[in-house]
Amino acid sequence: MGVYVSVRGWLECDEVQLAAVQEIISSHADDHYSNGWSAPRQQVNWTRYVFYGADLRESALDWLMIQIREIARIPASDDDGDRIRGLFLASHEVDGSTEWQVRDGQLVVSPADTGHRYLDE
Repeated sequence: MGVYVSVRGWLECDEVQLAAVQEIISSHADDHYSNGWSAPRQQVNWTRYVFYGADLRESALDWLMIQIREIARIPASDDDGDRIRGLFLASHEVDGSTEWQVRDGQLVVSPADTGHRYLDE
C-alpha cells in the first residue's frame, strides 16, 4: 500500500504574491494531490492565506516540496520587503514528524516540536 505522510499547514503573503503562488500551484496541478491546496473564498483584511492539507504517498513529497520552495522564492512585492512565510507539519508514518518553515526565501525543514505529537496519535 505504501508509506504516507500527512502534510498540513499554511502560507502568508500579500495580494500580489498570492497571484504568483496560485500560478505556481497551477503549474504543478496533478488532479489529485493538488486538490489539497485551498484559500478562503474571500480574504479578510490585508494578509492573504493559502492552506495545504492532504495525506500523500511518500513518493509525492518531492512534488509538494518543489512547489513550496518555488513559492518561498517569490520576492517581496513592495517596499516593506515582506517575503512569503508559512508553517507546515509533515507527519511521516515511519520517520516521525518534521516542521517545514517557509521564511527568508527558503524552505527550512527540521524535526517537529514534541508538543505536536498529539496530532500523530
